[in-house]
Amino acid sequence: MTAPSDATPPRTVLLIAHTGRSDAVEVATAVSKRLMGSGMTVRLLADEAEDLHIDGVSVTDADTDAARDCEIALVIGGDGTILRAAALTRSAGTPLLGVNLGHVGFLAEAEWEDLDSTVDAIISADYAVEERMTVDIVVSIDGTVESHCWALNEASIEKAARQRMLDVVVEIDDRPLSRWGCDGIVIATPTGSTAYAFSAGGPVVWPEVEALLMVPISAHALFARPMVASPTSTLAVEVSAASATGGVLWCDGRRTVELPPGSRVEVRRGVRPVRLARLQQAPFTDRLVAKFELPVHGWRGRAERRRAARREEPDS
Repeated sequence: MTAPSDATPPRTVLLIAHTGRSDAVEVATAVSKRLMGSGMTVRLLADEAEDLHIDGVSVTDADTDAARDCEIALVIGGDGTILRAAALTRSAGTPLLGVNLGHVGFLAEAEWEDLDSTVDAIISADYAVEERMTVDIVVSIDGTVESHCWALNEASIEKAARQRMLDVVVEIDDRPLSRWGCDGIVIATPTGSTAYAFSAGGPVVWPEVEALLMVPISAHALFARPMVASPTSTLAVEVSAASATGGVLWCDGRRTVELPPGSRVEVRRGVRPVRLARLQQAPFTDRLVAKFELPVHGWRGRAERRRAARREEPDS
């Protein structure tokens, strides 16, 4: 009889990198060696492993099982790479942690200059995990369901022909709201409120607020303002059957579904969230200021006023 083993299974990190960038390849290589040197197992996607050429890693196909049994996914790149990683980690519930090598990188938790402390946090498991709301999307044509999709940031219904507007009827909670000729409509989560919806003129929504956003894009109508609906609402967009052209549905700018005239897109709160690892519990306001480089010079908040008052106290 074989005695039961008391060995602890190796801790595994799924590493996902934008291997089309030389800096991402360099960072991913250094991080992999450091993690493996601490006794952790590094798992790479097969196509990325061919570009990285790192000895001693495990390799997996880029499918929904890629993150299974991984305690965290470390993502090296920008928001696009993080959205790609979210599709691989969501079903397994594996938290992902992004290191930004892009521009704004709103989904990323760390910048490249914080790399050493980020790796230290992974090795010591010194991070918190928060859940981000997603949306589930159903596309039907003439009453027949044609496609299911999901998104972390947004579902955008856009015109397919540049020279024509998209003719749509918008519905919320089974009641018609308005008809618009427009370039498109963005339906976003709070996480996506700083992405496409923000560029289209929508409000910034704090991540802990549960809501669904609807933001028209260049709508020719008197009532075409961004709206914030309940997280339990169902938001629907119907492409007019009489429309001269159809549209296209984009999920997080990555997955597409054609929308011929007569299509209906229904968006609801997602059943399964995306989990993000957080290294710091800084207020979301600080993230906005840092990512958008907002001018705050001259601010005298409560803490700053106290410090100023102490500096002005006369010596006893």
